[in-house]
Amino acid sequence: MGAGGRASVPPAQMNSGTEIVRRSPAEQPPFTVGQIKKAVPPHCFNRSVARSFSYVLYDLTIAFSLYYVATHYFHLLPRPLSFLAWPIYWAILGCVLTGVWVIAHECGHHAFSNYQWLDDSVGFVLHSSLLVPYFSWKYSHRRHHSNTGSLERDEVFVPKKKSGLSWYSKYLNNPPGRVLSLAVTLTLGWPLYLALNVSGRPYDRFACHYDPHGPIYTERERLQIYLSDAGVLAVSYGLYRLALANGLAWVVCVYGVPLLVVNGFLVLITFLQHTHPALPHYDSSEWDWLKGALATVDRDYGILNKVFHNITDTHVAHHLFSTMPHYHAMEATKAIKPVLGEYYQFDGTPIFKAMWRETKECIYVESDEGAEKKGVFWYKNKLSFD
Repeated sequence: MGAGGRASVPPAQMNSGTEIVRRSPAEQPPFTVGQIKKAVPPHCFNRSVARSFSYVLYDLTIAFSLYYVATHYFHLLPRPLSFLAWPIYWAILGCVLTGVWVIAHECGHHAFSNYQWLDDSVGFVLHSSLLVPYFSWKYSHRRHHSNTGSLERDEVFVPKKKSGLSWYSKYLNNPPGRVLSLAVTLTLGWPLYLALNVSGRPYDRFACHYDPHGPIYTERERLQIYLSDAGVLAVSYGLYRLALANGLAWVVCVYGVPLLVVNGFLVLITFLQHTHPALPHYDSSEWDWLKGALATVDRDYGILNKVFHNITDTHVAHHLFSTMPHYHAMEATKAIKPVLGEYYQFDGTPIFKAMWRETKECIYVESDEGAEKKGVFWYKNKLSFD
């Protein structure tokens, strides 16, 4: 791949099943962040309150329209059609609310407007409504952007070295085991990360996004963690009252299942952005910010690229310029690709195929045998039962 495609005779290559995957260069890039930024049209860094709110209004209008149709008309459908209508509602609303989640994520990056208070207000409301502790995630995600690709300091989907694998890993390295792993990851991965820091970086004591005094946060951030918890508790209480009024099944059908879709997409998108046989990871002897920021990959989700506000196919640009609003990211991506050259990674593999391949191929990271630079690690999958 590299520079946006597959290559038949790459200079540095590895087998990924039957495919030959071109690795991203792991050397220090021959360009600087300043040179990349100069290639981007200046207007791409402009944030418009009106335009940003137009996406919020658009997404929420669709979401409430779907809710209205479901709650006012689905019960009028004959039973076979109602059984079909609800899954369609769950899938479409889950995708639309993932777009809402992305806008809240932009607020956390100060990419929504020029006003930090406005970004935090909008992000807090939108994320809390999806049971996300806004400030808690904002701060841990900011550290992810500051340490992407670092085996010691990155915050999420930090790959393990072979010596750090759990004892049961080799028993899951088969089709049924991969199905089980994916099912658990897509359904429970997000709440487990928030509550128990599963897949996150190791800390010297228990880490939890709901704990204001946990090791993830600094002293000056703790008050906002309390506020994040209060937001999630307020929405949870609202859902409790709705369950008392309308029944638990109603809340699950109208809100719960779409939220599971949102959480599943969130985990899948993040996983595929940072997990690929072509992507290097670094220890402290080789890592720097630019190399880490480039150790990401853009993906193609088809029509969902637009629904998800292009967080899927402009992720490289997002890691380079996280305060850039999403509606300029496609233009910026086209502008920086000639500068990045082989350092730009795009994979157009269909998402379900990519999900299965990465689960199969990317089990742990290890330096190449005989490699000159031992601080560069690549995904591998050879496990034995010895």
